[in-house]
Amino acid sequence: MGRDRKRGRKKVCSFCVDKVQTVDYKDVNKLRRYVTERGKILPRRISGNCAHHQRQLTVAIKRARIVALMPYTVAE
Repeated sequence: MGRDRKRGRKKVCSFCVDKVQTVDYKDVNKLRRYVTERGKILPRRISGNCAHHQRQLTVAIKRARIVALMPYTVAE
């Protein structure tokens, strides 16, 4: 008896769909979708991004934090 696992649809990279060449750190509304309420960056397996855009996304979020466009954490 094998394990019954639900196979969901494979997530598609939203940046590849929009044909984005580089992820812009100034586009805070788009970057917020990939950060949790606690301020953690969502991993690739959850966000569904490809490896190339996930690396760009991580750098963009970190740059937006340095320039104070996004918070590092949420104050409790």
